[in-house]
Amino acid sequence: MQNEPLLYTIFLIFTGAAVAATLALYARQALLVSYILLGMLFGPWGLGLVDDPELIRGIAKIGIIMLLFLLGLDLPLRKLLQLVGETTRVTGLSALLFALLGIGVGYAFGYDATERLLIGAALMFSSTIIGLKLLPTTILHHKRTGEIIVSILLLQDLIAILILLLLEFQGGGEIGAGRMLLLALALPGLLLLAGGLERWVLQPLIRRFDTIQEYIFLLAIGWCLGFAELAGVLGLSHEIGAFIAGVALAASPIALFIAESLKPLRDFFLIIFFFSLGAGFDLGILGAVFVPALLLAALSMLVKPLVFRFLLQQAGESRERAGEIGVRLGQISEFSLLIAVLAFDQQVIGREASYLVQAATLLTFIASSYFIVLRYPTPIAVSERLRRN
Repeated sequence: MQNEPLLYTIFLIFTGAAVAATLALYARQALLVSYILLGMLFGPWGLGLVDDPELIRGIAKIGIIMLLFLLGLDLPLRKLLQLVGETTRVTGLSALLFALLGIGVGYAFGYDATERLLIGAALMFSSTIIGLKLLPTTILHHKRTGEIIVSILLLQDLIAILILLLLEFQGGGEIGAGRMLLLALALPGLLLLAGGLERWVLQPLIRRFDTIQEYIFLLAIGWCLGFAELAGVLGLSHEIGAFIAGVALAASPIALFIAESLKPLRDFFLIIFFFSLGAGFDLGILGAVFVPALLLAALSMLVKPLVFRFLLQQAGESRERAGEIGVRLGQISEFSLLIAVLAFDQQVIGREASYLVQAATLLTFIASSYFIVLRYPTPIAVSERLRRN
């Protein structure tokens, strides 16, 4: 254990996850919930078997990057731009309403003005992981439900990046005119670069070596992680870079093969991600923030589905589809966790406000995934009737 701490940690995560998942299936519970609870049990504030949750969280981020890359593979650029145009109003209005709701909760429990704003900002976003991990591939490929969810989440991610930049500035960092210009040009620049490289470099390589599956697998991973890293250098999130890399490949005839090949690798890292969420939470402060966190989580899961359903129906979607999308986006986001942690590190908000957001986010992760698995088609549904791959 002393010589191989990472190997020991991986052993704990996956052996423990196998046991926890078995118990969850027998108890007809959601698998994602078991991974989070396992992290809490094994983490520094539980049994202390895993003492560096930040290390595994960094590793787990690859799972989110892979997830966004695979989503991009299903959305050609023209279709993506059309969807983003259609959902801009829904995303903007819903984000404003959720922010006001969060500010109201912060005010009710006596947090200061800055903390109220950050609580409101955290409530604006829905989880990419929950929203898409629990979405069947068949729906994502062939139905409008998945496309709308992807476009809303993409726009939310862009808003989150702006908030993170503001936090950097508020915490004493400098955001010069040059960096703002770079950020404004980064997204269209990445799209153009990805399109050009895909046409003039990637396509010829794929046509020449498409019979060597190992090479195609490595090429896809390198392409994905390369654009993720480039996006990070330009000031965007790694996830958006991976998504753009996927979009550029979406029209390729080999996109489906790449998507199927990378799914096991994605799931490997996503299990680590959910474990790290539980392991990174300080259970000692839970008592101080439990009541406002519970209220914030409950309001999120009650109000978000209603708001999304109303706005999507106004945009012309059917009541059934709008309602399902609302429920699937009813939780708080992993971006909210990042905002809460960064705001505390920059001394913009206090420790209690930061943990309020973190606790509320984890509560919605657990409750939302449990509810979705029981009610809607998912790849990990405990009911045969609802299980869809």
